[in-house]
Amino acid sequence: MRYGLLIFTLFMISMRGELCAQSAEKTGGFERDRLFSGGNFGVRFGDNTFVNLSPQVGYQFAERFQAGAGINFIMSSLMFRGTGGDRVSRTTYGYGGLNVFARVFPISTLFASVQPEYNYSWGRMKYFNGQAPQTSPGAFVPVLLIGGGTSIPAGRGRLIAQLQYDIAGHERSPYGRAPFVTFGFNF
Repeated sequence: MRYGLLIFTLFMISMRGELCAQSAEKTGGFERDRLFSGGNFGVRFGDNTFVNLSPQVGYQFAERFQAGAGINFIMSSLMFRGTGGDRVSRTTYGYGGLNVFARVFPISTLFASVQPEYNYSWGRMKYFNGQAPQTSPGAFVPVLLIGGGTSIPAGRGRLIAQLQYDIAGHERSPYGRAPFVTFGFNF
């Protein structure tokens, strides 16, 4: 897994240099119309509740390369059940943090992405057997999302759908240990 991350990172760095050089030749500097904003919004309810609001702003450096940054607001809550199906406890974590992202488009509608994040996490465990709730100590949680997806024109923006995976694998990662799908919109 680490060798895959290293190869992917080197590929992204090499593509960035080539693509930025092409962009500089064509434009000669910063162009305001290459800025975009958007981000991700996600919800899931039930025993495993998840709410994500992550606005982002980015810049289209070249036809096939864009990068940017954003902020994260995430709430994750997981219900633990006993063998008889009874509620045992609910663990709830809140996250606030920063992210940066880069996307390389081998073709105009498909991209590969990398998104490092650094989130602060705080939490609380509630027991349903009368035991007093416990507060988890705050912790910084590093995340490294890799993935790929599609960017589809939609009106005056683009719909973004991507499959991502957190290769950092921190025990308090808000994304868990399985690949997941995100949807967003860029204006």
